[in-house]
Amino acid sequence: MPSDAKPDLQRKLREVPHKPGVYLHKDRLGSVIYVGKARDLRKRLASYFTPSRQRLAEHKTRALIESIWDFDIHEVRNEPEALLLEGKLIKEYRPKYNIAFRDDKRFLLVKMHPGEPWPRFQLTRLRKEDGARYFGPFAHSGALRRTIAWMNREFGLRSCRPLKPDEQDYRHCHNDIIRNCAAPCIGRISREDYLAKVERACEFLQGQSKDLLASIEEEMREAAASLDFERAAELRDMVANLKQTLRPTRQFRRRGVPGKAIDSEADVAELGEILGLDGPPLVMECFDISNISSNHIVASMVRFRDGLPDNANYRRYRIRTVKGQDDFASMAEVVRRRYSRILLQARERVGAEEADASQENPLEAMRRIEAGEEERGPSGKRPFVRLPDLVIVDGGKGQLGMAVKELRRLGLHELPVIGLAKQREEVFRPGESEPLVIPHDRGALKLLQRIRDEAHRFANGYHQLLMKRRVEESILDDCPGVSQARKERLLERFGSVSRLRKATGEEIAAVPGIGAKLADEIVRFLETH
Repeated sequence: MPSDAKPDLQRKLREVPHKPGVYLHKDRLGSVIYVGKARDLRKRLASYFTPSRQRLAEHKTRALIESIWDFDIHEVRNEPEALLLEGKLIKEYRPKYNIAFRDDKRFLLVKMHPGEPWPRFQLTRLRKEDGARYFGPFAHSGALRRTIAWMNREFGLRSCRPLKPDEQDYRHCHNDIIRNCAAPCIGRISREDYLAKVERACEFLQGQSKDLLASIEEEMREAAASLDFERAAELRDMVANLKQTLRPTRQFRRRGVPGKAIDSEADVAELGEILGLDGPPLVMECFDISNISSNHIVASMVRFRDGLPDNANYRRYRIRTVKGQDDFASMAEVVRRRYSRILLQARERVGAEEADASQENPLEAMRRIEAGEEERGPSGKRPFVRLPDLVIVDGGKGQLGMAVKELRRLGLHELPVIGLAKQREEVFRPGESEPLVIPHDRGALKLLQRIRDEAHRFANGYHQLLMKRRVEESILDDCPGVSQARKERLLERFGSVSRLRKATGEEIAAVPGIGAKLADEIVRFLETH
């Protein structure tokens, strides 16, 4: 609720410590409108309330200052922690005056999969449940990259890309020649000894090898004493990178962020009340369109059950009927395909005659079938897909209007549907001219943001996968004798260039239009490209 009495910000400012941290500016409604980090919290916050700052600032900054009603602070131990926490809070609150962290960028992690034949250290931005060990996140990407390169050289670890390097890979590698690698690909080191090196490197990344850092500092001092200033400077920079990378930093996870922890059940119940639904939307489906280019326009549908991701029921689509970039038409297509398929499966399940004889509208019929399925329990048939309690489209009035139009065509007039606009996080509802604005600190809005962001991530992931495949497939355009028709037949038969690389000449020659001679040329071409 709005507060009539504005806090005494000058008095509150005097209680702010001269320490690093993150500050949150709030408006009169209590919504977070800006998140920032500071080396000195009091100095940074004081700069917002000086008359000269308000007079000389650009238009956007003046608008921010005029909107500040209150602020909160969160102290941290150092600047890297402030940077990490700032990013987490911006993704959490999505303040309208922040830009830098509102995309999907994440801080770098170091990944090592112990199940690989010869494990290596890789950089990634996404932590997965894949059995790998992850280190980080690390706030300073440049220092991290230089540290990993030094660590690979110091411990003799491989940095090549093949999953299982062999002698052929060794012939094209120079790391062993300059003594940067233990050369496990040709058996110069046993797997047990190599894994021991990997484990030492892991301890180093966890900050457990202080003796190694001390020995480098001692070597730096000896080089300086011997007037080898170039070597001393190189070691000085190396030590700085290592200290910057290995500095202990807390990992601010979702539940570790100051503020309210996620309570999925409460968020679902609150959303149902705010939207005026008959009950909590236990099952929700959200759609997002990804059309970074005019090629490979795709869409995603993610499903949340009880406020949590139901990953097994995620779906992704290639847009088929829309030419060019048209979010509205693309949204119409994917909504139509999703729910016409569900209705068709339900019709097949109960029988066409029973479905035709029923006087119920499709939504009533589906709810009755759902109730019957729950009473009967699991059966040997294909799992029944129920309609969601709420449909969410990523976008404003235009995307919502197209979704509503397609649902009405299918007879699903009463299926609840809303649109969530990105810029101001406004909720649009059918038949309502003004959007619904949910305060940013409410669990209901955070739930909508989570499902929308998950749909966005899933759609972008599919788009990037298709683009990667397209780039990979383009290598066949340079292969002598492979026309467009032959290229399509090869990809149809093997599925991808990666699988084609593993095929023998005889298997390739079995594809219509590809003879033995051309098959051998394709094999040689892929071996050298």
